[in-house]
Amino acid sequence: MENYLPLFPLNLVAFPGENLNLHIFEERYKQLIGECQENEQPFGIPAYIDKKLEYGTEVYVKKIVKQYDDGRLDITTQAGRVFKVMSFMNPVGGKLYAGGDVYFLDNIRDDSPETRLEMISLIRDLYNVMNIVKRVEVDDDIITFDVGHRIGLSIEEEYKLIQLERESQRQEMIIRHLEKTIPTLREVERAKERIRMNGHFRHFDPLDF
Repeated sequence: MENYLPLFPLNLVAFPGENLNLHIFEERYKQLIGECQENEQPFGIPAYIDKKLEYGTEVYVKKIVKQYDDGRLDITTQAGRVFKVMSFMNPVGGKLYAGGDVYFLDNIRDDSPETRLEMISLIRDLYNVMNIVKRVEVDDDIITFDVGHRIGLSIEEEYKLIQLERESQRQEMIIRHLEKTIPTLREVERAKERIRMNGHFRHFDPLDF
C-alpha cells in the first residue's frame, strides 16, 4: 500500500530510531515543518545518493528547539520507517515543497542471538583498535540501525543498509564490513607505532644460529 508524504530530500541516510537535529531556513521547508506540526503528521527524508531519490526514512518532529526572528527553525526529529519512493512531485500542487507516494519497507527482526553477539564483539574490537572504547557504549541488545553511523560505513554503504528488510541481512553486511576493516586498521596502528619508534634506542636479542 502506498502512502503520501511531504518530502525533504537530503544528502544523508537517517536510520530508524535515530534522533536528527535539523536547521530549517528555506521557505519551502518552513512551510513543510509548520504543516507537519499543525497536522501532527510525519514527513520523509529521501536520501539523495548518486543523483537519485529512491529510498528514505519517515521522520517525526519532536520539538522546536529555537525559532529565530526571521522564521528559521532549529528542530529535533526522530526517524521512523524506511520507505521506497514510488512517485516524486516538486513542488506538490499548491505548496512550496516536494512530496510523493512512498511504500514502507518491512523491518523483519529475524536475527539470532549468536549472530548479534558476533557483530557486537567485532564492534568492540573496532573501538579497541581505534582507542575509543570509553566514548562509545555498546549494549548487548543493540540492533544494526543503532550502530549504522558508528562503524565507519560510507554513505553509500549506509544507503545499502537501509534497503535491507531483514535484520539478519543487515548484520551479515556489518560483520563483513568489520572483518575487512579491523585488520586494515590494525596494520595502520602498527605502522604508526613503527614510525614513532624509528630512531629510538631499542633492545634486540641476538639471533642464535
